[in-house]
Amino acid sequence: MYNHQLDTFIQVADAGSFSKAAETLFISSTAVMKQINLLEGSLEVQLFNRTPRGLTLTNAGKSYYQDAKYMIQYARDAQVRARNAMQSNESVIRIGTSLMTPSQFLMDLWPQVHEIHPELKFQMVNFDNTPENAREILANLGQNIDLVAGVFDETMLALRACDALELMRVPICCAVSIYHPLAQKKKLAVEDLYGQRLMLIKRNWSKYVDQLRDELWEQHPEIQIIDFSFYNLEVFNQCEHENALLMAVLQWEGVHPLLKILPVEWNHSIPFGLLHSPTPSPAVQTLIHTVAQVMNTQL
Repeated sequence: MYNHQLDTFIQVADAGSFSKAAETLFISSTAVMKQINLLEGSLEVQLFNRTPRGLTLTNAGKSYYQDAKYMIQYARDAQVRARNAMQSNESVIRIGTSLMTPSQFLMDLWPQVHEIHPELKFQMVNFDNTPENAREILANLGQNIDLVAGVFDETMLALRACDALELMRVPICCAVSIYHPLAQKKKLAVEDLYGQRLMLIKRNWSKYVDQLRDELWEQHPEIQIIDFSFYNLEVFNQCEHENALLMAVLQWEGVHPLLKILPVEWNHSIPFGLLHSPTPSPAVQTLIHTVAQVMNTQL
């Protein structure tokens, strides 16, 4: 079990004061300060700058804040794994869901899957969309999460040591603020992007995005490309706040309520499917084959 001082640390960091954190935790301010002092002592680092105006994280504290969230989530996932192992229900398939890996697509197919294999059951496992979680989960599919629905390419599968069932090629689109003039269009021409800032994830994330990037640089220099490192909510916020355009897929519709995802008149798409372990369990294999069967009947 993880050190519960981590919970206190997160609360203090979010609240910016010992007293406000104490109110949330229903303990005294003295108890909160004691826990933070003990944590700093055990780590041998100072986590907070203490000023008359309140508390701010030191550089060490900012670093530890992200790791603490990960450690808490990992410990909770460990509890889930232990309970699942105790139940030993081999027909339960754990589906990971996050901001960028929404499970609605699979849920829409579930009634048809259930009709073919009623013995299969699913359990939703929510996780934060961080680089650390993405690496950990994809590299260990089959442990606490069996399946993740999302976009991928061959390089990512090799790097994360996982496999995937490709269900379709989804068009690469652009997300735009609902207040942007282009939001009135149903479909964008490439020329509509001239003079605009287009946010593309950095090179080597996906060869399909890199192909789009190269074409735009060579044939459409009027489009200003802005690099970013990882998809998270802050990237969607940046797109909306700065009135920029963001490379997206239709499956991410609804991630941000003030963004609209529009198709673009270019021939660029990316694989979308179910990511799973290279050696999936029998239940996961059954689900994968059944989903492929259902998809084929819809074509």
